[in-house]
Amino acid sequence: MTAARIPSDHDPDEAQRIVRALSEAFSAKVVGQEHLRESLLIGLLTGGHILLESVPGLAKTTAARVVAESIDGVFRRIQCTPDLLPSDIIGTQVYDAATTSFVTQLGPVHANVVLLDEINRSSAKTQSAMLEAMEERQTTIAGTVYPIPEPFLVIATQNPVDQEGTYALSEAQTDRFLLKEIVQYPSPEQEVEVLSRRDAGLYDRDHRTPPVVGLEDIRHLQRVARQVHMSRDLMLYASRLVGVTRDPGNHLPRQIARLIEYGASPRATIALCTSARALAVLSGRNHVIPGDIADLAHRVLQHRLILGFEAASAGVTANVVIEAALQSVRVP
Repeated sequence: MTAARIPSDHDPDEAQRIVRALSEAFSAKVVGQEHLRESLLIGLLTGGHILLESVPGLAKTTAARVVAESIDGVFRRIQCTPDLLPSDIIGTQVYDAATTSFVTQLGPVHANVVLLDEINRSSAKTQSAMLEAMEERQTTIAGTVYPIPEPFLVIATQNPVDQEGTYALSEAQTDRFLLKEIVQYPSPEQEVEVLSRRDAGLYDRDHRTPPVVGLEDIRHLQRVARQVHMSRDLMLYASRLVGVTRDPGNHLPRQIARLIEYGASPRATIALCTSARALAVLSGRNHVIPGDIADLAHRVLQHRLILGFEAASAGVTANVVIEAALQSVRVP
């Protein structure tokens, strides 16, 4: 009897099989939104977290649930509100009268995929409760440390339109998100396809996405992504690109440079390199190319740049600055 073949961490065929299975499972439920699919898969491959911004109704919750179900992971959705407490997220100790002792109840953050819906509606104290979980992959309850399951992906959403009763995310919080994705409206044809799938019952509550891969497959992809080759020249390219945002006066036109108050930290360079390796895996390559970095620059940097009042009054977004930075750095 022949033993089953265990794929090595350098097996490109196995990696592409997993990527195709995940992509097909996503597309079976979510119409269009290829950019969103790509960002969520990059989050899975890197162990990073994704910040989504859009108006309500653009399938953000559906996308998060599909990702969790397709990898046979545990999914939890947390609706953020001003009265949400840190213990509602990480867990707490409750008194058990039967045993006359306290028992620990873990919160919903102890899952593989966690959706923080409208994260900017929770208070700063509650937002900070997520920092340990996102960065350290653990929570601390009554002095005891509880590890978060792996893989672990946090998908946070925020509504850019309705700002009443919201709390802006701190710079330390936004910096913990690997990518920020702006979710776009579907085309008329895609919207009709959504209606057709709804009529067919694909969005009924009992219509779950069957698992197409396992959690060990995701861990395998993460190992593959870490081993993707990235030349020193490309690392320097990523570093210089981020560095432009810290010293804009010497690299960007004056009318753009004066809009930046603070540039991106070294965490942005790390995010750019790790996500570029993941994008190479999704593209079927074992090496990073300059286009990977350019494709990801906006998603990595747009939530990390702090622009001044002049930019806000002129309606200039971070993407204008990022585009200027891309034009200013020589591509290797």
